[in-house]
Amino acid sequence: MSSAYLLVSHGSRDRRPEIAMQQLARLVCQKLSSDHLVSIAALEMSPQPLHEQIQQFAKSAFGDYSLSQNENRLKIVPLFLLPGVHVMTDIPAEVALAQQAIGQDIMIELQPYLGSHPNLEKLLAKQIAAIKAEAWILLAHGSRRPGSKETVELIAASLGTVAAYWANPPGLELRVKELVAAGYKEIAILPYFLFAGGITDAIAASIEELKLQFSAVNFQLAEPLGASAELAELIWDLTDR
Repeated sequence: MSSAYLLVSHGSRDRRPEIAMQQLARLVCQKLSSDHLVSIAALEMSPQPLHEQIQQFAKSAFGDYSLSQNENRLKIVPLFLLPGVHVMTDIPAEVALAQQAIGQDIMIELQPYLGSHPNLEKLLAKQIAAIKAEAWILLAHGSRRPGSKETVELIAASLGTVAAYWANPPGLELRVKELVAAGYKEIAILPYFLFAGGITDAIAASIEELKLQFSAVNFQLAEPLGASAELAELIWDLTDR
């Protein structure tokens, strides 16, 4: 049996997430034997739709797979943190299109999304432990899909933080006002994002504005998860399920 792995992210006009994805792919590759191939793809902001990227990767990974006598498997790992529309609808639809085009010579297996890994919480807890603060806000992107917030709320409660969302209410400013009203003077924000990019820049800018609004409060901003050996370990674990 021959296997290849495609790590799928949202995609961005900002170069930083793509560079981080390449670093992460290398880290995952280090956990595999040399006959396995790992690459990256983007759901959006790519010249090709995802199903074409999958087909192209299948061709580079397995050559003329129609002549192959092996059982070829292509594992797709969605590097998304929430079970939103992209994870639950868009990516499965693109995988189905790719499978239809490729035929049955390669079995495409859609793995669980990254945010579903139970040990992801431990990485977040490590970031919290590194910064001293009285109160924490876990700031996620948010999703229009009903029920997607439950995942964030559970993680936030488990970590002893309050949840806020960048794209949906309750937002960061509301949560800050609630904590300030409760008497907290040291507030830290943990961005529940994979990599630095345009949104994390905008979060940093909004915190600078909050510092002006609440001058008696000490604000701290933690880093997003980033490409690390620990994150690569979780991704590899998902490919093994």
